[in-house]
Amino acid sequence: MIERINPPGLCPATGFSHAVAATGSRLVLLAGQTALDAAGKVVGDTLPQQFERALGNLLAALAAAGGTPAELARVTVYAVDVAEYRACAPELGRIWHRLAGRDYPAMAVIGTTRLWDEQAMVELDGIALLA
Repeated sequence: MIERINPPGLCPATGFSHAVAATGSRLVLLAGQTALDAAGKVVGDTLPQQFERALGNLLAALAAAGGTPAELARVTVYAVDVAEYRACAPELGRIWHRLAGRDYPAMAVIGTTRLWDEQAMVELDGIALLA
């Protein structure tokens, strides 16, 4: 079970939860996912396109482990351009809602100079606790 905690004394949580308490029986650690297709090629020319593919890949790995987006306790986003990520945040939120629902795990966005796949603009990893 996942409980999202957003205390009233903190800045309103938009696109993340301040804290997540989780109880369950199976911990799933999700490796970083970029916008790789099944052939190992980065797809998508824009950050939102790559974010959608990377999130889809993360959720596919979670589903293969028997989990659902509601069981995500933590997601870390690595972005090569944090300013662009912020500018695209409304669209990225719509992508999140469509693929993962309206609840957010505890999240962080971390800027990096590049990712393993040089064409990748964004990478997501996560932790889920399955009931």
